[in-house]
Amino acid sequence: MSIDSPCIACCKLDAEKICIGCYRHIAEIANWNRKSEPELQAIMQRVAERKLQYQQLDLQHLATSPITQAEWQAAKIKARLS
Repeated sequence: MSIDSPCIACCKLDAEKICIGCYRHIAEIANWNRKSEPELQAIMQRVAERKLQYQQLDLQHLATSPITQAEWQAAKIKARLS
């Protein structure tokens, strides 16, 4: 059994590089399909915790930016090296 990605195709990163669409850090997004089941479960636990935290914020006034290709490539390379 595989855990589905929480992606909702709304990739906007805040200053901490957390996507406000799925609540994953860019490092958690990179290579999602290569992560083990326990790694995915741990990420989903952090996603649930972040979602609760972000629900307390006014996201309309949170500065965000789309994930750039350079950020995506850097995250993918870093994920492969770790």
